[in-house]
Amino acid sequence: MSGRDIAREAPGSGLRRRIERSLGAWGVFFKGFVREPVMVGSIIPSSRFTVNKMLDPVKWDECDLFVEYGPGVGTFCQPVLDRLKRDGTLIVIDTNPLYIDYLKRTITDSRFHAVLGSAEDVEEIVKAHGFDHADYVLSGLPFSTLPDGVGERIAAATGRVIRKSGAFLVYQFSAAARDFMAPHFARIDSGFEPLNVLPCRLFWGWKG
Repeated sequence: MSGRDIAREAPGSGLRRRIERSLGAWGVFFKGFVREPVMVGSIIPSSRFTVNKMLDPVKWDECDLFVEYGPGVGTFCQPVLDRLKRDGTLIVIDTNPLYIDYLKRTITDSRFHAVLGSAEDVEEIVKAHGFDHADYVLSGLPFSTLPDGVGERIAAATGRVIRKSGAFLVYQFSAAARDFMAPHFARIDSGFEPLNVLPCRLFWGWKG
């Protein structure tokens, strides 16, 4: 960077970059939140308690394809990969290139595929990876703050892409996600995780 470039740099930007580097994944997560707060929904990644409770109902021996919307810096990715069978596949989808680039750099597991795109296009993304359906889909997207129509389209596409007996796993700070899920899933189980910042509502929508 030249002296002229430094002079043009916004005040405090160098300090922000140093903070991001020192925080590692948390710094990347925070930067992504600042860029797209409506799509990220939280300034802090989910707790291990939320991760474990959210994933507990999954029948891992029957899971060939697990999909995640809005993976951020991968809070759920390694726990999913640790549980996923050796020939399984994990596809994560995010609209934020900052997160996708970070995940591609840091996760080298051959079962893992990071896609820059919208959850609305999950059916096309799943087909592009050689699958007819997903067994489970996980989402931390903030349904209550998504642009008009986006939540409905994501829920509908998810309902179509998940196989019978599969599930849509959703964690949120509000109960709004249940309303989006209800038209597309035969049964919705609910849970709550207080050991999260903020305390988190959990939903499992099961295909009949």
